[in-house]
Amino acid sequence: MLEAAGLTAVEETVYRLLITTATASADEIASQTGLAPGQAEGILAALATKGLASPTDHQPRQFTASPPDVALLPRLQRNADALDQARAAVTDLLESYRSTRRRQDAGQLIEVITGAEALRQHLRQLQENARHEMLWFCKAQYVAMPSGSNRAEYDALARGVRYRVLYERAFFDDEGAVDNVVEGVRAGEIARSVPHLPLRLAVADRTIAICPLVPGGPYGSPNEPTSALLRGSSLLEALTALFERYWEDAVPLHVSDSGTVDDTAPLSETDRKLLSLLVAGIADKAIASQLGLSRRTVQRHIQHMMTLAGAATRMQLAWQAARRGWL
Repeated sequence: MLEAAGLTAVEETVYRLLITTATASADEIASQTGLAPGQAEGILAALATKGLASPTDHQPRQFTASPPDVALLPRLQRNADALDQARAAVTDLLESYRSTRRRQDAGQLIEVITGAEALRQHLRQLQENARHEMLWFCKAQYVAMPSGSNRAEYDALARGVRYRVLYERAFFDDEGAVDNVVEGVRAGEIARSVPHLPLRLAVADRTIAICPLVPGGPYGSPNEPTSALLRGSSLLEALTALFERYWEDAVPLHVSDSGTVDDTAPLSETDRKLLSLLVAGIADKAIASQLGLSRRTVQRHIQHMMTLAGAATRMQLAWQAARRGWL
């Protein structure tokens, strides 16, 4: 049981005997274990070298056991640290191996998935293995997963995986789609909407993705869907960049208290006046003076509208405001 601490089976037996006695000589150990006296002497010397036993000043020479917490726990910690380092080294070697194989064998980059059930299974596994972030293109008319059936998302959200999901407008025409999006957003999903998406896509941790190769499924071709499982490659990087480009232009979706999904945010009369002045290029100080507000309050209103619009800059806020009819 103590092999992990660097002890052989016979060394462990002798150490356990020492633990139960105050002191013991090689002859006493030999008589209790059936070892030859010379063997017992050698094992006691080995235990002393490893810091698990120490000789006393008595004659004939006696040995006493070192406390297990002092003798064993540091050894186990060192071994655990070494194991972690070895595991990290193996991970690096595996990635190098895969990278080399990818350059030599396209099968290491792209795996073809045929059939709706196989696609569902891979999508579940993709989410179960995700550790940081999932990116989704959700088009209308499902292929393998009807809206609301992807329960793996909620498990992943619960363990801290971030979900960013882009829905095309026609998606909300599917039965039950709105209620399912509301449930997802309330569970932590970050959702946005665009008029149209070019393809279906799921990306996990930016290292692996799934996207259909040909139409298929109940609302597409009558044939079984055929999809691609993509691993680290320039193609995967391009698909991830495509997602980010669509995400930047998409409109954030908000869930109201009544459970409806809206891509417009209600602005107060003050917000609308402030926004008009801001777009006109008027400085914060002048806006504050004209509206009878403090400069800090003006900045707080602007930040609130930027959050509603999903804008990172004031220029993006003006553009989003124009798109949504806020002006």
